[in-house]
Amino acid sequence: MSISWLLRFGAVCGVLTGLSLGIPGAIETFTGETAATSFIAGVGATFAAPAVTAFHLRQSAAAGRFGAIAYAVNVLGLGLFAGVAFSLNLVVFFLDETVAAELLRGPTRLALLGSVAVFVPGVLLFGLAMLRARVLPWPAAVGYGVFLPLLALLAPLPDTPLISGIHLMACVSLIWLSLSTWSRAGEARVAVPAVQV
Repeated sequence: MSISWLLRFGAVCGVLTGLSLGIPGAIETFTGETAATSFIAGVGATFAAPAVTAFHLRQSAAAGRFGAIAYAVNVLGLGLFAGVAFSLNLVVFFLDETVAAELLRGPTRLALLGSVAVFVPGVLLFGLAMLRARVLPWPAAVGYGVFLPLLALLAPLPDTPLISGIHLMACVSLIWLSLSTWSRAGEARVAVPAVQV
């Protein structure tokens, strides 16, 4: 399997992740959360880790040790947060409100908060690593580092046009990073260097 294939696979996953944020965000402004938008958001989070892996592979030579550490924290946080998104959107959403409220008051709440506590710093670090590496477009890197943490932190709030706008900006950032990764997937200089620890 070639690096080009991994980059392109990750780029496709990044577009799917972006759409899984943008489509529900645009619809929920008018309808609130629905079973269909919950399904898209819950399943879409599974594509985030391959996308970030492709972004990291694209910039790894320029990102160095800091980039590798930022990637590691980010991919762990994404794994946890994908579980949170799946659980909240495809399980808790369908529970009776009183049952869901009781569930989220117990140990589940601590698990959710712990996941966010890994996710947010991971995204911030990786966004900074992208800015430092200067390989991927800097506005998209800023969008990644700003809008994804905001989505996690503002998730408990009701749907508003502001939150929908943040969903759309996160979508744009992810798709932009993905398209940049795809367009350069065939370049010979895209290689995985040995990372010295």
